[in-house]
Amino acid sequence: MILEMTATALISLGGPTTAGASDAARFVACQAGESRRRLQASYALGLQSHELFAELLGVAEGANTPGWDGYGAEAVTAATYRNAFRFIEALPLGTRAPSISAEPDGQIAFEWYVSPHRTLSVSISPEGDLHYSALLGPNKAFGTEVFLGEMPKSVLELVGRVHAV
Repeated sequence: MILEMTATALISLGGPTTAGASDAARFVACQAGESRRRLQASYALGLQSHELFAELLGVAEGANTPGWDGYGAEAVTAATYRNAFRFIEALPLGTRAPSISAEPDGQIAFEWYVSPHRTLSVSISPEGDLHYSALLGPNKAFGTEVFLGEMPKSVLELVGRVHAV
């Protein structure tokens, strides 16, 4: 089931996504998407994202039935998988790879971990909400952002801060 969703997601998410409605806006979005796909195909910049997509698929397939954890966990739905797939696509090239896991509530989590006091967790819901929580030394950050296909600035800043020296 998840493998079928992967093919569908690759087809449906491969086209242009834009807020613009003009021919020019669609052309720019298409060209930007094609440029990103070429960069992702490069060994230096794109290899990590290919590994992330494979890891996401494995996590989603392992959690696609109710009770997958033996304790009554909710299944990861096709909508959650699609949102997580789009989340990976929205990560800027060169971003350090997070670990990926399924959560008992059916959400998919991405975690950037440097140490117990430098970590960020972002969970993606089927509705497209990003719930995040970070520890950055003595500081804490948490909240919810709506994911519309582009990485929210607040989440992107936290990813950078977790890895800042």
